[in-house]
Amino acid sequence: MFSDIGGLEVVTLAIMAIVIFGPDKLPKLIQDAMGFIRKIRSFADSAKEDIRSELGPDFKDFDFEDLNPKTFVRKQLIGNGDDPLGFKELKDGLDLKSALNGEPAPAAAPAANLAKTAAGSPGAPLSPGERPPFDPDAT
Repeated sequence: MFSDIGGLEVVTLAIMAIVIFGPDKLPKLIQDAMGFIRKIRSFADSAKEDIRSELGPDFKDFDFEDLNPKTFVRKQLIGNGDDPLGFKELKDGLDLKSALNGEPAPAAAPAANLAKTAAGSPGAPLSPGERPPFDPDAT
C-alpha cells in the first residue's frame, strides 16, 4: 500500500505531524488511529466469516482474493499448476538470447506443418518467386 513512499518522505511526515499536533497529542492520535484500523479490520474479518458461513460447506475453501480480476484471470488461464493453454511449451521454445543477438531461430516441429496444403497432403517446397496455391476456403 505504501511501497512507493521512501524513507525521506516518512521522516518528513513524522516531522510535520510533530509540528502540527505537538509532541503531547501525537501519541494519543496514533493510538486512536491504530484503534480505528483494528476496528475496521475486525469488521472486515467478521463480514468475511459471515459470508463464508452463509455460503455453506460447498464454499468452505473460498478465497476472497479470487475476486480480484487479475487473480481470477490468472487462475482461469493458467489453472492450478497445470498448463492447459501451452504457455510453458511456448516459453520453453522461445530463445530470447538468440533473437536479441540477431541469430536465426531454430526450426521447430510445428513449422513443418505450415508446408501442408489445404487438402492436408504435404506440399512440395516452393521455388523462389513462386506463388503459393490459392485456397478459397481460407479466404
